[in-house]
Amino acid sequence: MAALAFANVVSAQELPLIKVVATGGTIANTPSGRLNAAEVAEAIPQLKKVARLDVEELIRVGSSAINVDNWITLSHRITEILAKQPDVKGIVVTHGSNTVEETAYFLSLTVKTDKPIVLTAAQRQFTTLSSDSPKNFLQAVRVAADDQALGKGAMVVTNDTINAARDVSKNISYRLETYSGRDIGALGFVDEDRVSFYRAPTRATGGFDITNLQKLPRVDVIYTYAGADGALIDAAITQAKADGIVIAGFATGSGTPGMDEAVTRHVAKGVPIVMTNRGWNGRVTETAARRGEHRPLLYGDNLTPQKARILLMLALTKTRDPRELQKIFETY
Repeated sequence: MAALAFANVVSAQELPLIKVVATGGTIANTPSGRLNAAEVAEAIPQLKKVARLDVEELIRVGSSAINVDNWITLSHRITEILAKQPDVKGIVVTHGSNTVEETAYFLSLTVKTDKPIVLTAAQRQFTTLSSDSPKNFLQAVRVAADDQALGKGAMVVTNDTINAARDVSKNISYRLETYSGRDIGALGFVDEDRVSFYRAPTRATGGFDITNLQKLPRVDVIYTYAGADGALIDAAITQAKADGIVIAGFATGSGTPGMDEAVTRHVAKGVPIVMTNRGWNGRVTETAARRGEHRPLLYGDNLTPQKARILLMLALTKTRDPRELQKIFETY
């Protein structure tokens, strides 16, 4: 019996160390209140066979309350963990579902590491019928502990699927299959007995050092719709003092004539404005035809408007030169 107990201790010590940084969200929610991260982990016995967990709760909020200050705090903390705990194999961030894709992309751009940063969320509360919380938590830890996850950047793991931070979006309100990599597709899948990757992200990560930053430039997203004028663009810049604008344009990557007029006025004054598309798939790029039109826009490629906002905020900490900003959008 003593020999068996000793073997179990040795086996546990050989498991990889995974740091869990909790931020709240539905994954820790119950009908009677939000659990702390350690309680969630303790309620999933299978975790003990996968990794040694070091759990800390950084914040405890719903995803709709996550803001830029929280992103900066989280990025700083993960960078600190990786520096001070070199034996940590990977990071798991538990998060609310509505903004997990944005937090993941921010971390992919601001934390410089080859170790996996895996975010997970849930659609159903922890103790409710058919909750996805325990399984998503377990699968996130399994991915973070897997050797194949090295060098893949930040990822979102839910519903048996691994998606890259840059590509993932939440597309459905409550059903479990809400997350997808859109037209780029998934990185891989998590089965009961294995983690399988089928591709690796190619866009750069970790290119923005925010170690000494406590605030980022303000960037607002303006939605395009039939008959839209430039009033919201004017308000964002002149009243809210936005440093840049992202336009969620028509699926073809364009705004209305009224919006174009406002864009031309503000770009002439040095305000960077990025065109994306509201259709969620496809790319918006500077084509030869657009160069011929002398349009003063930057182009967000296949980033969703909310992710183009994140990249522009970070890019503006480096430059306001339009050519350099466009290179950043082509790099990240």
